[in-house]
Amino acid sequence: MNRKFFKDNWFILTLMAITAVAITVTGIIFHQSFLRILPLYISLTVGLLQSRVNRYAPLIGSFNSILYGFVYIYYHLYGSAANAFLVSFPLQLITFIRWHRNKWGSTTVFRKMDWRQRLFTAAGFGITLLGLQLVLSLTDANYVLLDSTTALLGILISILTLFAFIEYTGLMLVSGLVTIVLYLTMLRDTPEQITYLVFSLYSYICQLRAFVRARKVYALQQAEGKQQKENAQA
Repeated sequence: MNRKFFKDNWFILTLMAITAVAITVTGIIFHQSFLRILPLYISLTVGLLQSRVNRYAPLIGSFNSILYGFVYIYYHLYGSAANAFLVSFPLQLITFIRWHRNKWGSTTVFRKMDWRQRLFTAAGFGITLLGLQLVLSLTDANYVLLDSTTALLGILISILTLFAFIEYTGLMLVSGLVTIVLYLTMLRDTPEQITYLVFSLYSYICQLRAFVRARKVYALQQAEGKQQKENAQA
């Protein structure tokens, strides 16, 4: 079983090792605190599991989000910090429980949103984004637009993941790009943030793989459901 796992995941495991080395080296060069890069090492495993849409990814990610919350506070990214403590932690924990109850192999049973749900979600996101930017502009928060967008996308993705809506994987790609831009922007003022940029590139590759795999799993589930329905009618 272990041999098969390594054979199926050799690319992402190799990338994971390279990223871990890159995070360590850049952390040393730019004097990044170990406590501030600790969640990145844990997230390497979470990224691997996410690329496989494995239901244990949110379990590990839920507790790791607490560590991220303290890092965000250090950098005055209050929107992201609030998302980590108040949304990401509890929702990921509940997501694991819900996915485990509706398990399908190592993952869960997925579904798709209809057009009304997508329209309502988009409208709600836009309105909330404007409100959050207004609130953060009254604080000493940095990078308000990027921070608020990243935070809200994180909340939305957490909710969609909780209910196993397959659209969460597409939004993860959008969120991943915004996160990369955020860390690139932060490099000018906080060059040690390069450790997070290195991880965000690894994470984006994991998100791409999750996007592809989730749709394959969904197609298999739909075919299986159709076959079971036909057998029941026969």
